[in-house]
Amino acid sequence: MTIINSLLDTEFSKLTMAQIVLHMHPDVIVRYRFESKNKKKIGHIQEINQEIDHLCTLRFKDDELDYLDSLNVFKKDFIEYLRLVQLNRKYITAEIDNNRRLQIEIKGPWISTIFFSVPVLTIVSEIYSKYQSINEKGFHSVEDTLDTGEQRLAKKIEYLTTLLKTGQLSGFKFADIGTCFRYSHYWQGVVIEKLKKQLRSYLFVGTSNPYFAMKHKLAPMGTMNHEWLMAYQQLGTRLQLSQKTALRDWIAEYHGEPGICLSDVVGFNAFLRDFDLYLAKLFDGCQHNSGDPTSWCVKLIEHYDKLGIDPKTKTAMFCDDMNFETAIEIHETLSEMIDITAGIGRDLMHDLGIPPLDISFNMVECNGGPVGSIGDDAGKTRCDDPRHLAALKDVFHIDT
Repeated sequence: MTIINSLLDTEFSKLTMAQIVLHMHPDVIVRYRFESKNKKKIGHIQEINQEIDHLCTLRFKDDELDYLDSLNVFKKDFIEYLRLVQLNRKYITAEIDNNRRLQIEIKGPWISTIFFSVPVLTIVSEIYSKYQSINEKGFHSVEDTLDTGEQRLAKKIEYLTTLLKTGQLSGFKFADIGTCFRYSHYWQGVVIEKLKKQLRSYLFVGTSNPYFAMKHKLAPMGTMNHEWLMAYQQLGTRLQLSQKTALRDWIAEYHGEPGICLSDVVGFNAFLRDFDLYLAKLFDGCQHNSGDPTSWCVKLIEHYDKLGIDPKTKTAMFCDDMNFETAIEIHETLSEMIDITAGIGRDLMHDLGIPPLDISFNMVECNGGPVGSIGDDAGKTRCDDPRHLAALKDVFHIDT
């Protein structure tokens, strides 16, 4: 059984970014590089390549395109473009290097490569997880792993249900954002189905995976990710205007929906300097991905107040490796001042008693020039070029 069997089995943000790339940057060339923070080496390269081969045979199905068309987010020309999409194998290479480390590179036109990263991450994660579910004696324990997952998921649902009954979750809401971290496609389906059946709909509000959103009639969640703002560092505008230009172009394409913007591509303080009255009014809110979540949210609330915007009309989305305990604590502390939504990833989709991978694809080049990001955590700075990193720190006044 192959791992990816639908091009809709991705992140919703990849689709929203693809539309604007098609309309504004159809000739831009980019390069992505795979990164793993795990000390344990990832092997099984033949199996990974076989799955990528299969991925490159897939096309969007008519019912999937009808679903996307029904969302009133995507334009007709983009839907018809998706009807033609088939990933090209020549744009991606996967191999084991001399240090026995997995190396994957994606390089080609942005519009032709943007759909690779999420399914390839899930392929690597699922293959790795499958072999982690084999004990030292060589006996498969996949069923035992799934049983552990079922037990842990049941405890989470019981925990939330108990808090609901006592009135402690008034206004609390969360979404699944775990596609890139999931144990398997099967497991993600199990989790989403149980959450939908056993929790109230205003508590579990959606998923970032459009395949499961379509299947379970849930709201698709997501707007943009880091590559959108990073690419603008090489798209013809001055570096100091790159972030603001990327956000203004998003508004020009979407007119406010979807409208949650990333806030840490060059650090949150630099983001707030660019997040002027125009942008703050037209975006629905901001997403937290690095740094202390409480202090981040307090700064965001203060920024809205300073601009004369009622923070209660805006959303703070928390997505930095959230679990339910942390998400509920943030909600109890800050929800009276701003609307809060939690995105839960690994804690839902890879809590089965075996360690998940910490892997990602990062855009490292755009139109032949380096790009980078500087998060608000020390481990979330990504840039291959020291000179470009120094330029980012200088232009955006980052003291790290």
